[in-house]
Amino acid sequence: MKSLYFKVLVWFLATVLITGVGLLWVGSIFAPDRTGPPPFRRPSIIQLDSARKAYESGGAEALRDHLALLRDIAGIEAAVTDNQGKDLVTGEDLSGAVRRIHGPRLLPLPGPVLHSGRPIAGLASPDGKYFLLSLNPMGPRSGPPFLLPAQIWVFISVGLLVFGLAYYVTAPVRQLRDAVEQFGAGNLTRRVDVKRSDELGQLASSFNAMAGRIEHLVDSQRRLLMDMSHELRSPLTRLGLAVELAREGGDTQSALDRIQREADRLNTLVAGLLLVTRGEADPAALRFERLDLNELLGSLSADARLDAEAKGCSVRYSGVPAGINGDEELLRRAVENVLRNAIRHTPEGSAVDISLEKAGAEAVIKIRDQGPGVPPESLPLLFDAFYRAAATGGFGLGLSIAQRAVALHRGTITAVNASPGLLVTLRLPL
Repeated sequence: MKSLYFKVLVWFLATVLITGVGLLWVGSIFAPDRTGPPPFRRPSIIQLDSARKAYESGGAEALRDHLALLRDIAGIEAAVTDNQGKDLVTGEDLSGAVRRIHGPRLLPLPGPVLHSGRPIAGLASPDGKYFLLSLNPMGPRSGPPFLLPAQIWVFISVGLLVFGLAYYVTAPVRQLRDAVEQFGAGNLTRRVDVKRSDELGQLASSFNAMAGRIEHLVDSQRRLLMDMSHELRSPLTRLGLAVELAREGGDTQSALDRIQREADRLNTLVAGLLLVTRGEADPAALRFERLDLNELLGSLSADARLDAEAKGCSVRYSGVPAGINGDEELLRRAVENVLRNAIRHTPEGSAVDISLEKAGAEAVIKIRDQGPGVPPESLPLLFDAFYRAAATGGFGLGLSIAQRAVALHRGTITAVNASPGLLVTLRLPL
C-alpha cells in the first residue's frame, strides 16, 4: 500500500470499526431490559417502594433507619416527601425541589436538576402520594456520569489509534522540516532518511534529489570561480609584464602586440562566460525564433572551411531541411565551438564531417574529426568548464558553452570515440 491517501482511509475506517464494535459489545453487556421501566429509573422505583413500606409500617423512625441503611450500603443519600413536598423524616420543606424535578404536571424530567446549588433527581409513586429525592444522583463513584469503565477503555483505544496515525503521518514531515532548516542554514550535505514509498516518501526523495542538484551546482560554481581566478591570473600577469616593457622603452611595438593579444584573450574568456550564464540566469532573455537549421549549418561550414584550409584539411557537410525554434546566436556559438574543436584536432590532409539528419521529433547534428580521440576516462569530463583533455592553448570553455546552449534548447550533446577521431552528436527538438 504505497498511497498515503489509502493508508489514512484504512486507518480511519479501522478506528471507526473498532469504536463501533467496542460500543456494541459494551452495550450488549450492560443492555437494559426494554420490557420494563428505563434502566436509570428501576433502582429508584425499588428504593421508593421499600421506603414507602418502611414508612407505612414503622413511621418516620423506620423510614430514617431505612434511608440510613441505604446510605451505608449503597452510598445513596435520599429523602422521601409527601405529596406536598414535606420531608417525612425531618419535616423540611422540599416542595421547590419536587416542582423543579417533576414540573407542574408531576411528570419526571429525563435527568438531574440543580436545586440550591446541588444536583437532585427524583421519582413519584404511582398514586402520587410520595416522592423519592436522590440527593447524589451521580452515585458514590467519581468521574463522568453514564460512562462505564469498559466504555472508557474504548475511548482510550480510539485515542491511541488516532495518536499513532498522527505520529505516523507527521514524523517524516518533521524530519523534512529539520532537513530544510539545516539545508537553508548552509549544510548542503543534509538529506532526509525516510524509507517509505508513499507520497511523503516521494516528497523526501524529491527533496534529496533537489538538494543533490543544488549541492552539485554550488560546488560547480565554486570550482568555476577557482578556475576563472587561475585562468585570469596568467593573461593578467603577462599583460602587466608587457606594460612594464613598454614603459621601459624597449621594443614598444612588440609590447603593444603582446598587450593586444592578452586583451583579446581576456575578452574571449569573458565573452564566453557571459554567453554561458546569460541564458541560465534569465531564460526570458533568450530570443527564440524559427530557424532553418540546414541553412545555419551550411553557413557555419562555409566559414569553417577557411580555418580548415589554413591547416591543410577540409570540411564536408551534408544535411536535410529541418526547422527548429531557438536562439540563433546561442546555437551558432555552440555548433561553431564544436566545429572549431574538431578542426583543431583533425590531422593535416583529413576532413571534418558534418551531417544533419531527422530522427523522429529530433534534429540530429553529427560532427566528427579524424584525430586521435580522447582517453576514455576523459569523455565524461569533456563538457566541464575549463577542462582540457590535451594542451591545446584554449580555455576549455568551448564544449562547456555548447553543452549549456544545447540544454537551454531542451536538447542533449554527447561525445564518443569514433576510431579514428571524436564524434560529437547534438540532438535538438524539431
